[in-house]
Amino acid sequence: MQGLRHYLLAVQFFTRLPVTGRLAGWVGFSPQMLRAAAGHFPGVGWLVALAAVLVFGTLHQALGHGPGAALVAAALSTAATVYLTGAFHEDGLADVADGLGGASTRERALEIMKDSRMGAFGTLALVLALLAKVGVLAQLAGHGAAVPLAALAGGHVLSRLWPLLTVRGLPHVGDTATSKSKPLADRISTGSLGTAALWCLPPLALAARLLGGGALLAAVLASALGAAWMHWRFARRLQGFTGDCLGASQQLGELAFYLGAALALGAPPGPW
Repeated sequence: MQGLRHYLLAVQFFTRLPVTGRLAGWVGFSPQMLRAAAGHFPGVGWLVALAAVLVFGTLHQALGHGPGAALVAAALSTAATVYLTGAFHEDGLADVADGLGGASTRERALEIMKDSRMGAFGTLALVLALLAKVGVLAQLAGHGAAVPLAALAGGHVLSRLWPLLTVRGLPHVGDTATSKSKPLADRISTGSLGTAALWCLPPLALAARLLGGGALLAAVLASALGAAWMHWRFARRLQGFTGDCLGASQQLGELAFYLGAALALGAPPGPW
């Protein structure tokens, strides 16, 4: 039951799903509980992936299996995930792009990242990331209706593992008085990392079956490399991480997963 509480706390923290009222009272909250809930963050990805898969699959089937249908399905499935998560991770990506792109010093970068307004770097990063995500998912649909669904399942779950490694490996440098990620910063346990890895195994096994082992390997490696690059940038420029950094890592890890699979699979065979 304690594990269920931790999972529901993670759902409450990272989605708009209504963990409220008596259920929220039963779940409870403390910084220690949120830290323990970290191992269930990829499990939250299961719910986000489910929404994306349902929207993509339904629209792609209803509109016909063509490039236009794939683009519409990819766009609206992405919109569904943005709504479900409250653009939590996308906001982090935009803030990180503004901070790292618009400042030459660590102090100025952290100051910009705390500003709720979005600048040119953040706008460009967010628009290009969403366009790339929609385009790659539509490309994957050319290999069969099940391929983008498998990629969505694997990408949403695995991309939520990488930020935990950043939390484990770097110090928290955000505003401790207002940061929602501060309870995570006191170190994530090895057990929580193991739990997070276990959440990733079923969707990756499904992706291996539908994408093929080679495409899955390429997707996982691309996702890991993208997250590792972000980790390196945070260490070099900020000497640590903030909550925005975790959202940015998730976004790049997700997009890189789709891109790695698409590159491995190549051009769709013949007309759609």
